[in-house]
Amino acid sequence: MKIGFISLGCPKNQLDTEVMLHMVASAGHEITPEETEAEIVIINTCAFIESAKKEAIDNILDIAWLKEHNGLKGIIVTGCMAERYGKEILEEFPEVDAVLGVGSIHDIVQAIDSIAANIGKKRGKKERFYSCKDKNTVPLGGDRILTTPEYAAYLKISEGCDNHCTYCAIPGIRGKFRSRPMEDLISEAKELDEMGVKELTIIAQDTTRYGKDLYGEYCLDKLLHKITEETNIPWIRVLYCYPDKITEGFVAEFRDNPRILKYIDLPLQHISDSVLKRMNRHGNGQLIREVVSTLRREIPDITIRTTFIVGFPGETEEDFCELAEFIKEARFEHAGVFTYSREEGTPAYDFDGQIDEQVKQDRMDILMRSQLDINYEQNKQKVGKTVTVLCEDYDPVSETYFGRSEADAPEIDGKVFFKSDKKIFSGEFVNVKIRKVVDYDLYGFATSK
Repeated sequence: MKIGFISLGCPKNQLDTEVMLHMVASAGHEITPEETEAEIVIINTCAFIESAKKEAIDNILDIAWLKEHNGLKGIIVTGCMAERYGKEILEEFPEVDAVLGVGSIHDIVQAIDSIAANIGKKRGKKERFYSCKDKNTVPLGGDRILTTPEYAAYLKISEGCDNHCTYCAIPGIRGKFRSRPMEDLISEAKELDEMGVKELTIIAQDTTRYGKDLYGEYCLDKLLHKITEETNIPWIRVLYCYPDKITEGFVAEFRDNPRILKYIDLPLQHISDSVLKRMNRHGNGQLIREVVSTLRREIPDITIRTTFIVGFPGETEEDFCELAEFIKEARFEHAGVFTYSREEGTPAYDFDGQIDEQVKQDRMDILMRSQLDINYEQNKQKVGKTVTVLCEDYDPVSETYFGRSEADAPEIDGKVFFKSDKKIFSGEFVNVKIRKVVDYDLYGFATSK
């Protein structure tokens, strides 16, 4: 059958989609990039916050229209929303034929077979497929078909989370923290190297916890060192690091290993001790400041990306002002600010002191304006300098190439746009001399130096 895929949410979800793609293709089905040509569409959903749930529902409704008007035979909903609201999806969306929780993605071919068996049956005779196995037993990793450009890939080193932040539904959706064995990860990294991957991005719910459950200690630094020993991948990027687990060995590996990009994603969420305590974040404002200071001192050219939540229950004006001042002081190269999303099943859902949505929005706007100014000032300092860029593509309208520097992660950070006298290929590294700044992006021209 012709199968279409829609993958929503984070890169961790994207890797689950890649595993399902491989299973579906291996079973002899044809993968089509066009939903209008598909007989079955699989929607791999996110349900982290309210906006993600809305996006998932909108996609289900859009594909349901195709089923009614375009001859689509079946709809399968997988992923976090399927795990969290599986039975409700079957009740609310009669157009959905199958639901698979995050522990059941390896049942995807069985779900397709179930839909195929129903073709031609009357509505009342059709059996809808539902599988929601224990999420803590889902196999870690597996063969996959990359959905990223051929020069870039993600490597998910663990599944689940044990941090239990009071605002977060992930432990309930994805289960307890489980590291993948180091030998499996090295083997996968070597395969990606052989495929020509130039940038490997390490991901997990909490990358810095890697190895604690398997080896009794934090082993991210050892894993990174081993990957660089066993592969020739030139760029290795690390996301989702927690400040309370930044060890001396981790800092040393970042500092001394030339193929580990001097870029760290460090989601801090707040700086006020009272807010951090209510969030059940491990560590306080002093620890955060010390970690940021250590990273800046030991790795002077490091790029730090972070995220913050405003409007958490009980966040006072004083708490917010402390956060605003901290952002101005720390001058992060990249910072995202999000309003608190009240999620069912999380402890914070029932907290006193819920904050008005407009107040949340106003606080977010203040911080994002401040961060835009910081980014602009930092980018202006790059004008006249030459940076190494991984070329992503060419825009024929503006007649410019574009890509990312070491300081920009895929999908979430800025771009470098540049002109070149010679043809540049996607996945090629090129030196770009920066000429100007527009918002978060840099513009320049390719140079031999």
